[in-house]
Amino acid sequence: MIKRNLFLIAGLLFQIYSIAQQGQSTMKSELERLLHINQLPDYIEGSVVNQVSSYDRKGGNNDGFEGTWSFIRRNADSSLVLFESEGKGVIERIWTPTPTDDTLDFYFNGSSSPSWSIKFNDLFSGKVYPFVNPVTGKKVGGWYSYLPIPYTNGCKVVFRGKKMLFFQLQYRLYEKGGPSANFTANLDNDARATLEKVVSLWSKDKLQPLDLDEPDNHFHKAKHTMKPGDVTTMHHFRTPGRITSIELSNAALYEGLTNSFDIRITWDDEKVPAVYAPVADFFGYAFGAISMKSLLAGVYNNTAYCNIPMPFDRSAKIELIYRKNGTSQPTVEVECAVNVSSHKREPASEGKFYAYWKKESPKLGQPYVFLEGSGKGHYIGTILLSQGKAYEHFTEFFEGDDSTVLDDKHLLHGTGSEDYFNGGWYAQAGGWVERKGAPLHGCLDYSLPFSRTGGYRFYLLDKLPFSKHIYHSMEHGPVNNNREVEYASVAMYYADKPLISGIAPTNKTATIFVPDTLSFYSRLMNHLSYGGNAKLINGNAELDQNKDGTIFIDVNELSAGSYKMFIHGKGTQDLSAGINDAPISVAKVTSTENSKGEQANSSNLKQGAMHDTYLGIVEIKDQKIPVKLNLKTASDKLSLNRIWFVKMK
Repeated sequence: MIKRNLFLIAGLLFQIYSIAQQGQSTMKSELERLLHINQLPDYIEGSVVNQVSSYDRKGGNNDGFEGTWSFIRRNADSSLVLFESEGKGVIERIWTPTPTDDTLDFYFNGSSSPSWSIKFNDLFSGKVYPFVNPVTGKKVGGWYSYLPIPYTNGCKVVFRGKKMLFFQLQYRLYEKGGPSANFTANLDNDARATLEKVVSLWSKDKLQPLDLDEPDNHFHKAKHTMKPGDVTTMHHFRTPGRITSIELSNAALYEGLTNSFDIRITWDDEKVPAVYAPVADFFGYAFGAISMKSLLAGVYNNTAYCNIPMPFDRSAKIELIYRKNGTSQPTVEVECAVNVSSHKREPASEGKFYAYWKKESPKLGQPYVFLEGSGKGHYIGTILLSQGKAYEHFTEFFEGDDSTVLDDKHLLHGTGSEDYFNGGWYAQAGGWVERKGAPLHGCLDYSLPFSRTGGYRFYLLDKLPFSKHIYHSMEHGPVNNNREVEYASVAMYYADKPLISGIAPTNKTATIFVPDTLSFYSRLMNHLSYGGNAKLINGNAELDQNKDGTIFIDVNELSAGSYKMFIHGKGTQDLSAGINDAPISVAKVTSTENSKGEQANSSNLKQGAMHDTYLGIVEIKDQKIPVKLNLKTASDKLSLNRIWFVKMK
């Protein structure tokens, strides 16, 4: 009996050794990629990341609204084939803003009957094991799953519903090695224990040094006094190793619109800094305020942190820069703590960490490019701040799709900007409308009046490998990049050398832009409420002929001050109005002025077209008190869809 057991143990060990030698993976090893942050620098050899999604193949904005492009083909029983793949692979991410209770069937190894089935909703609900929160879940309007679904010889996913809308399914194909078994919901003990560890790690408010998988971490702390114009070396390590965490105390110090502090990190005396960005942008602040709190970076308890592993060959230097900005700036105390290990980089199997910061207003017709460069590495994270520069289109710029070309192959194309960040439905209740996030993704900010938003996304299981070249971009607008914007981003990747030389932040580029035009829309987000005979009908604020009514505008997001007030609508020719109970003289047809000081087209007014009308000046002293617009119509019915304020200097 003992001899037989020894043979069984030896055989099992040989199997495990053979799998490891062949580069094969198990459910446990796939889950470990969600657990072991220290594996982030590791190159992924012999695999290609791809994605199927519902994006509009004709270049329009029908990315799932009608379900036109949401399936590969329809079966005879009307079920929809969503995904079909040959060979060995792993489904690494599934996202949708429109889940249903219809069934998903997974077919493995060319099977004619489903190998495994689940309700679409239950991929994300947390009710069906092993699809547990927060590895799966819902945040800011998007449902997501990062639970790996491996397959050994092909996979087909069929949707047993009448209509699929928006979705993205990201998967990895292995050219060598890959999964040793197909997915099953009945995890073995090793995989089950690993998943429990992932859930525990992802549920922490902030990681501790022991969570970073480097047993010989050494803690270094530096404190300096800085005056405007100073460049201070916080830490300079002159022996090989890796940084496992960086922390800046008093995170509130880096808030504000001037954005005057930069972080610069340099590896091995390279000419191009690995990181050169405003502190606030690198740690996921949003428009001058603390925001991001993710697994890998953000702010917690007034401490800015970054847990992204950063191996180096010979040396590492971390500097803080305090730019003079032309205002009265105080002398400040800065404090930086670093965990560093003596575990040096393995050049053959690991890249160095780089974060490329940029800020620009892309030309109309051209996408915003997060990162483009030649070399070998993998992409692991995006932080984006988006500001509209035209104020009549709310945040429509976020209709733009992401697009990724790896080694000259267009492998990933998304369905919208908030979708890229695993969210959904901006400007809609319960959707992408608040600062809220999950461990790997979230919304940094959303303001409809200010026409701005932002998001973050990190890649663990699903990092994007390239051996020659990467192009990663985002459109701005529903079609043809047709919305004016200003974007700022941090693109994070590992490579053997920097793929691109960044531009140092300046006061001009780093300062947070604050628009003077703030818009409120009748059909979006309930900033407007109604009294008397004024009503919301078919998305427009309306008041019938010869009626009195009131529109209340929630101005909580505006700062105190004097504003010019406008409406965009029709039926204003004989309109009487008052702002906060003070009567005003509504501009006549021939002198109607829009927010740019331009005269309206009087012929359009006579034809009953929507037009801009200047109402008057309003003083906002207490933002908690809504602005009250009293209206009285005569022979014309009033219909408007937008009210906006232009702050006076």
